[in-house]
Amino acid sequence: MSREKRLITRGLGEARPESVSDYEKLGGFAALKKALELPPEEIIAEIKKAKLLGRGGAAYPAGNKWEHLLRIPERPKYVVCNADEGEPGTFKDKLILDKLPLRLVEGMAVAGAVFRAAGGYIYVRGEYRAIQKRFQKALGSAREANYLGRNILGSGFDFDIEIVSGAGAYVCGENSALLNSTEGRVGRPRIKPPHLAEVGLFQKPTLVNNVETFASVPLVLEMGGRAYLELGHPESGGTKLVCLSGHVKRPGVYEIPLGSLTLRELIFDSDFGDGVPGGGAFKFGHLGGQSGPIFSQEKLDAVYSYADLRKAGLSVGSGAVVVMDSSVSVLAYLKKVAAFFVHESCGKCVPCREGNRAVLKRLSDLEIPSALSRSDLEDLANIAAAMSRASFCGLGQSAATHLKTAWKAFPAEFERNLRENAAFGAGAR
Repeated sequence: MSREKRLITRGLGEARPESVSDYEKLGGFAALKKALELPPEEIIAEIKKAKLLGRGGAAYPAGNKWEHLLRIPERPKYVVCNADEGEPGTFKDKLILDKLPLRLVEGMAVAGAVFRAAGGYIYVRGEYRAIQKRFQKALGSAREANYLGRNILGSGFDFDIEIVSGAGAYVCGENSALLNSTEGRVGRPRIKPPHLAEVGLFQKPTLVNNVETFASVPLVLEMGGRAYLELGHPESGGTKLVCLSGHVKRPGVYEIPLGSLTLRELIFDSDFGDGVPGGGAFKFGHLGGQSGPIFSQEKLDAVYSYADLRKAGLSVGSGAVVVMDSSVSVLAYLKKVAAFFVHESCGKCVPCREGNRAVLKRLSDLEIPSALSRSDLEDLANIAAAMSRASFCGLGQSAATHLKTAWKAFPAEFERNLRENAAFGAGAR
């Protein structure tokens, strides 16, 4: 029996994605009906009981974020969904948008009802053009059934969702940059505070959550917060969509209860990745996208939950798990990641803009025998530290995570071609 737990993905492959009647047969829109009748405080209390952590990467408690916005008296308020899934190795939101769009629509509508929001916006990655068209059809179906639009289900509440298309900028996955782009401005991050709950879209109080977070909200209301919590880890309830890719036999999106599996089981068990193809050996994995940590065999027995991975010096991040076998050079892989960040940095701050370029240059030099000395390696460590501490937004602050964690796991690969080691090797011969 598979150890997947289908909550968000319930009905996947069975229900027509844009069919309201098919979704209703799966229990769809029951949570929205409940939300239209319950006080906002009760709904938020259930989300807090569930210990639903934000599924976009930051893992901020959703209930706390919702409660903060509810207490702000200013109006109008807006609900925004971050569907700018630009993190390499991450494709879970794509699955929801494409195959389970009405679950997301319901989650956003529940949020709209809680805050009596003036409107909802979903910022979709520009590369998902075809999916945007299908999602628009799902919105149309929801409007026809009066789950969106004017006077929803006779409640007197008006709420609709508008799609905003991104243009392929990774930095717009950062919530404040996303809001700037939604407003038609340059997609660069804002200074915080003030927080987006206070000064968000159009300078008004705004809720911004990830696709998977919104899609989880109807399940919390349907099951109750306590039951949802008990399905997962004591510190983070429910399930998590995990994107498994790279050198595994069975890449794909898997929905697992948080705290139920180790990284080893996720990668090697036949229910999930089923191991490395062609009899190859596992070398390292990359968690949570390009901005996440790299881990070696020594950490394969870490349990996949927010708390347990954090104890192991790792993180869930966006839910990506990229597997590399022994044929892959660590330095060559890190160069690809660094080149990605050079391309995607918005250029607003020096630590990120220049730091990523310096990292890429030194990683390239490390592949050349005797090109760098140990002091150059120390400079690289200082650059990485400065990026983490001084960059303006999360992009720059996490852009050196791949470097620091790989360095800790594979120090020999960084030191092999240093001038001192090369001289020692020549003398030994």
